[in-house]
Amino acid sequence: MRIGIISDTHDRQRMVGHAVEWLNRADLDLVLHAGDYVSPFVVPWLAPLSVPLIGVFGNNDGDRVLLAERFAEHDHLELRGDFARIEVEGSEIALLHGHQRELLEALVASQGFDYVVHGHSHRPGTGWQGRTLVINPGTVSGILAEYPTVALLDTDDRTAEVVELR
Repeated sequence: MRIGIISDTHDRQRMVGHAVEWLNRADLDLVLHAGDYVSPFVVPWLAPLSVPLIGVFGNNDGDRVLLAERFAEHDHLELRGDFARIEVEGSEIALLHGHQRELLEALVASQGFDYVVHGHSHRPGTGWQGRTLVINPGTVSGILAEYPTVALLDTDDRTAEVVELR
């Protein structure tokens, strides 16, 4: 399964639109969003995704009730709260924003997940910690980063890569 991973969109609507266009061309089965939409205004920019999206809240998400309502207007967009445990084709994915450092570290240390996906730092990277592949897609917004990024996860060959959106 091919999964697109995004985070920290921070209301940068045009950048979100650019990321969605890129993701739609990437032959994906699913997209994960690790939080920090910031406001409900970004949801219509996510709606053109051609595959389902599962997301969680971040620490900068203001009106969570309205964000959840906007997500619910689209059958293929799902907002799960602060944490999501996702099972896909025999793999377990933990999805969270990552601003609660101890929680993030405990999830990775537990070795209970094949993948731990988080954002928050705006610094992209992937790396193995024991049996768990930890993935931070960086930021779609480009804020506090050299450039906007997304990540791609392939659960068939258990690889992930960060891709610059230019």
